[in-house]
Amino acid sequence: MNILNRYLFIFITLVLLYSCSSERNTWTSKAYHNTTAHYNGYFYAREEIEKIDKTLWSNLKDDYNRILRLYPALDSSQAKSYDKEVQEAIKMASIAIQRHPNSKWVDDNYILVGRARFYSLDWGNAIETFKYVNNPKLTKDKDARHRSLIFLIRTFVEHKEYNNAQAAIDYVQKEELNKENRKNLLLQKAYFHQEQGDYDNMVRSLTEAVPLLKKRDKPGRIYFIIGQVYQKLGFEAEAYNYYKKCLATNPEYEVDFYARLYLAQVTEISRSKNVAAARKSFKKLLKDSKNKDFKDKIYYEMGIFELKQKNLNDAIVNLNRSVREGSNKRIDGEAYLRLGEIYYDTLRKYELSQAYYDSAIRSLPTDYEGYTQIKARAEILNEFVKHLNTIKWQDSLLAMASLDSAQLRARIDSAYQAKKAADEKRAGKKKKRSNRIEIDSNDNNNIFARTDEEGNISQEEEETTGWYFGNTSALSLGQTEFKRIWGDVPLEDNWRRSLRSSATAASNRNQTLQPDDPNQGQPTEAPAEPADPVAAEYDRVSKQIPRTDEQKKEALGKIENAYFNLGDIYYFKLLENDNAVASYTTLLKRFPESEYEPEVLYKLYLIFKDTDPSKAETYASRLKQKYPESTFAKILINPNYLQESSLAVEKQKTLYKTAYTHFENKEYRAAVRVIDEALLLGETSFVPNLALLKVLIIGDTEDINQYQFALDEFSKKYPESSLAEYAKKLLQASKDFQLSQEKRQGIQYIRSFEEPHYFVMVYRKEEKIFASAALERLNEQSFRDLRLKTSNLVFNDDYTLTLVDGLPRVSSAIEYFQTFNEKRSTLAELRNHKFYTFVITKDNFDIFYRTKGLDEYIQFFEKNYPAENQ
Repeated sequence: MNILNRYLFIFITLVLLYSCSSERNTWTSKAYHNTTAHYNGYFYAREEIEKIDKTLWSNLKDDYNRILRLYPALDSSQAKSYDKEVQEAIKMASIAIQRHPNSKWVDDNYILVGRARFYSLDWGNAIETFKYVNNPKLTKDKDARHRSLIFLIRTFVEHKEYNNAQAAIDYVQKEELNKENRKNLLLQKAYFHQEQGDYDNMVRSLTEAVPLLKKRDKPGRIYFIIGQVYQKLGFEAEAYNYYKKCLATNPEYEVDFYARLYLAQVTEISRSKNVAAARKSFKKLLKDSKNKDFKDKIYYEMGIFELKQKNLNDAIVNLNRSVREGSNKRIDGEAYLRLGEIYYDTLRKYELSQAYYDSAIRSLPTDYEGYTQIKARAEILNEFVKHLNTIKWQDSLLAMASLDSAQLRARIDSAYQAKKAADEKRAGKKKKRSNRIEIDSNDNNNIFARTDEEGNISQEEEETTGWYFGNTSALSLGQTEFKRIWGDVPLEDNWRRSLRSSATAASNRNQTLQPDDPNQGQPTEAPAEPADPVAAEYDRVSKQIPRTDEQKKEALGKIENAYFNLGDIYYFKLLENDNAVASYTTLLKRFPESEYEPEVLYKLYLIFKDTDPSKAETYASRLKQKYPESTFAKILINPNYLQESSLAVEKQKTLYKTAYTHFENKEYRAAVRVIDEALLLGETSFVPNLALLKVLIIGDTEDINQYQFALDEFSKKYPESSLAEYAKKLLQASKDFQLSQEKRQGIQYIRSFEEPHYFVMVYRKEEKIFASAALERLNEQSFRDLRLKTSNLVFNDDYTLTLVDGLPRVSSAIEYFQTFNEKRSTLAELRNHKFYTFVITKDNFDIFYRTKGLDEYIQFFEKNYPAENQ
């Protein structure tokens, strides 16, 4: 029996060895190669591919604020984490192909090789592999060929080759597919459309695939995606049905939660009881302890729901709660955006809208749908609020300019106490949120926030400044303070503990790099609160109050510009004609001789041209009578003016060439004559070129000072011209040349003293002297009749100077110098500081400031002014 078994074993072994030959085509050979190729190479390669699939799905972070992805995204950094599995899959599949070339699993192994290359982002080889499998001469199994083409579609989509993907889809759709391939083709088509944002065709493909789905396809997730797409497209009844289907599959908890949340959103609201039922559904979700981490999303959806019901107040309340309750930055951004849209589109409160849009831009990712348009609107609102705040603040400063110091301090104290009371009142309401940081914005100039009759900050003001997360300045300050103390830490659990070792290492490195720092290792102290906040605010405001005529003119100029810009924003960007008219007319009333008047009159004419022709004609007549030579009047008189002026430009260019030829030949009179002839053709865009050529002629024919003056005037007259910058460079080059000449020849001050003087104080920047305040007090006490003006100038990198202008002659200059020396000890701001003082004529000051010859002038001053006055 043992001998028989031995012979039987030998026989079977010989048969198997005989069957192992890849060139045999017997039934035993086929069975052996099919079995071995399947359960060795193919099986293990498939296991590795399934591991990669699980890795990709486990790493997928679903964003429920967007339509969920049908498949996980691929990226190179993630591909490195499963490179071992990729190589193993390719190895095992390749072995099966090489050792069992006649088995029926060769095409399946090639598909696994293609998938492995696909997952490793080896697009070219993946595409070639899938195409190879599709060859009918090599692959007799049409289902395998179809499978390879479906994977080829996915590869084209991931590689953004959408035209090739469409061609492959068109080809496969014509084939007779089995149920599995039909389902996978529809899912790949849906993914193809999703990647291109074509949600209509995406949902068509998904709904067609629904009857073919199996449990392993995670149908609950696909139903949820279909519901999301229908909701986005506005088919809420269809969305409702698919959310219900999703819940019926008992999906994972997060999908279940969002399905229930969106189900309440798309419930058909036809009667009041349905509204109440929807609100009850939201409240039920809020009470469920499992939804603790989703409260921000629930409140957000409640806000959107109320917005659909036209309940703006409830919508605003819920959207604000959404931001306060959660930590999801994207949900915060969407809540800010919706609030910004409410205040912009419905309530027309652009200041509040600006605050929310600004916060939205900071919170939303740059790939958010419509981000470019959102950012553009935010920039418009930022500009709008900037001009609005300019008007408010400059008007406040001008009003305070009429107050003496006692009245000003009293007003600041009153405002401070009112704001303090309002802060305390708000703080009392927020005890339940005592762990939240409360920081007031400085955007509205601290204590000068808007208050009601009871001294409480107005509702709008409180929304933008009192609420921390509605206050962009507060957020920025809070983030800066957090980073100052803790550093730029990642958003993760136990971050304090995880950063201990790195913080210690960083501290050691700092000690190594900065051994001489006496403060190393010491915590940075936060700036101390001012002992007297009213005094600190008084100092801050007092410095900005325009007291001189020049300063008041500058403040009014800022208001004038702001009104003009506000009108333009209302008219061109916000499309608010009524508000544009209000801004323009206010500008004309407050500034009757405004440089903007011709343009404003023309815009008012355009606004009323169709709605109120008689009023439009009033503005047109005023423009033509008062500014007949302006471009806007000429356009009114002759609608073809701009076209005709282009002809004038061409004539001016021809004359310019002639004038320039005269200039090069030093025929200056002939050049000027031709330029004047060209200028007579009218004011065109080419006039600055002619004017600059005239300046260059002055440079060749007149004194260098006249040349510099002409260049400076050109820059002021044509600031918008592209030649203005070139003129400034010419002016600087001329001044540099003049300076080098003066240094080479030695500084020569003018010995003429019977002319207006300046009193000058020069001191080092680090001295930080409040010289202007001291000198203004001296002017007020001893030289009020002269109406002297005080100003500050940067002298060079080391020195700053303060000068007093308005001393009419040398005698008054000497008297001022003497008085200053006598009262120097009474000027508290100047005690314990070092500085130089002297008087100087205006002509000599030009030389002094240009040459920076401080030592030279002090010697000149000591030599030429009476010694007893020094």
